[in-house]
Parts: sequence; C-alpha cells; structure tokens
Amino acid sequence: MDDLRITPGPGAPRGLTVPAAELVEQFSRASGPGGQGVNTTDSRVQLSLDLATTTALDDVQRTRALAHLSSRLAGTVLTVDASEQRSQRQNRVAARERLAALLREAVVPPVPRRPTRRTQGSHRRRLQDKRERSELKQVRRPPRAD
Repeated sequence: MDDLRITPGPGAPRGLTVPAAELVEQFSRASGPGGQGVNTTDSRVQLSLDLATTTALDDVQRTRALAHLSSRLAGTVLTVDASEQRSQRQNRVAARERLAALLREAVVPPVPRRPTRRTQGSHRRRLQDKRERSELKQVRRPPRAD
C-alpha cells in the first residue's frame, strides 16, 4: 500500500502525505452486490487513521481536524468504510478517497464571520410596518368611556 496523498488546498498549501505505515486496513465480508461471492470474499474495507499520532498533520491542522471530525472519531481514530464495490481493490481505493476528502475538508481554516448591518431601507420599512400594525390595533380597541 502506498502513502495517501492529499491535494493542496486551504489549510494545507503543500498538500498532505499520510505515510502508509500509519494507515490501518481491515477487511471483512460485505453486504450488498456480489451474489454468492459476498459470502466468501472479504471485500469490505475499513481504513483507520489515528489523528493524534499521525505525522502528516502539524499542530494547527491536528487541532482543526480533531474539532471538525469530533463526531466521527472513536477516541482520536478516524475510520472510513467502503463496501459498495464487489472487488476489494476498488473498495480500498474508495476508502482512501473518502479519507482524503474528510482530511482535506477538516484542515480548512474557518471563514471569519463579517458582521453586517441592515440597510436604511429595511430599517425604515420595519418601523413603518410597526406603526401600521399599532394603528390597526388602536382602531380595534373599544372606545374609551370618558
């Protein structure tokens, strides 16, 4: 198995390379297409990577990835399954692509929120609507006994 290469993008300008030694692959029998062959071949692939110990990420990327993927992690281990294809080789490729996509998305820095202001027109319309609603309620009140 080769190293997992992740293309450059935001948060990883030079891309990422996950050493093959850090990836753990497990194979099992898959459900789904394959007919009788499903019962005899281990075509399902589980690809795991420990984000806390990987050398592919620097400290900033590691922090972002752990925060972004926290709901998918078991401890600090990220696991991806692939069982759509009938062949183990195709499932291995699919699992690697999924892991690469998750890591690429996880290291992207958050976009800072730019505070916005309402326009003068929207402010004016809101106050006008409030005035109209208030007048309508004034008209519906019973007359005062003075």
